Amino acid sequence: MVHHGEAFGRLAKNDGESTKSWKARLRPYLFIAPLVILSGFFIYYCIGFTVATSFTDWDGISKEMNFIGIKNYAKLLAPGSVFWTALRNNVIFMVVTVLVQAGLGLLLAVILKERLRGSSVFKAVFFMPIAMAPVIIAAIFRIIMDPNVGAINETLRFLHLGFLAQSWLGNPHIALYSICAINIFEWMGFSMIIYYAGLMSIPDDIYEAAKIDGCGFWNTLFRITIPNLSGTTNTLILLGIVGSLKTFDIVIQTTGGGPGRSTEFLNTYLYKTGVQQFNGGLSAAIGVMILVIAVVLAIIQVIVNDRANR
Repeated sequence: MVHHGEAFGRLAKNDGESTKSWKARLRPYLFIAPLVILSGFFIYYCIGFTVATSFTDWDGISKEMNFIGIKNYAKLLAPGSVFWTALRNNVIFMVVTVLVQAGLGLLLAVILKERLRGSSVFKAVFFMPIAMAPVIIAAIFRIIMDPNVGAINETLRFLHLGFLAQSWLGNPHIALYSICAINIFEWMGFSMIIYYAGLMSIPDDIYEAAKIDGCGFWNTLFRITIPNLSGTTNTLILLGIVGSLKTFDIVIQTTGGGPGRSTEFLNTYLYKTGVQQFNGGLSAAIGVMILVIAVVLAIIQVIVNDRANR
């Protein structure tokens, strides 16, 4: 009788521990369940709806959605289509902004690391554009780059360099690079802060040893600083790639994609197609292509980063 009681007690204890263990394993999933449900609806459902819509002739308003197969994608990928012009502009914008932002951000971070007098003020000044709405920055630069009374052209005329004055946002040959300059101004401070945080993690002993060995500024920069910040650089490149594919507000507020199609981006093309031309199916196809490009570029960046770290 005693043995049966002990066995029953051990069985009850094991059942209690099993129940407790089961609840402990379930608890973390309960905490993340609301986020999974919300993200599943607002992100993955919307992605699925966009993909499905891209195979229809939906106008974006009515309930009528007729399946037309891959006609939208065939129109997008046809030679000479606006999609290829927008993609080319996006690629140029991405390469210029990512490289220049990273380079200037690194240079500023290295200079400010020297704890110069007033460095905190300079950090705040360079970081300030990030706190400003892109619409405000676009409005300011639309005035600064005005061909008649803009600050840039007025300064050039004051310096007797009026022959360099341009219609910065109206010349199809330089409008895209003017938008690159605006974006660099907005996000250069972000690169600076990220690089500055990375520099703080590099031991000072390394720099002291390099100074003893007679390494100058440039040798120290290319042989110590940049190699030790490779992870930070890869992160900024990935963020820059994704950010360039999301660029919309500055372009639509300054040039609207013009003159002609010289500053047409994938997102402005999507907006015009869906909102102005009421072609929801084609705009959905553009959105799917943007998603595919972003995923492919992110995978390539991760693979390159993994190989570099081996």
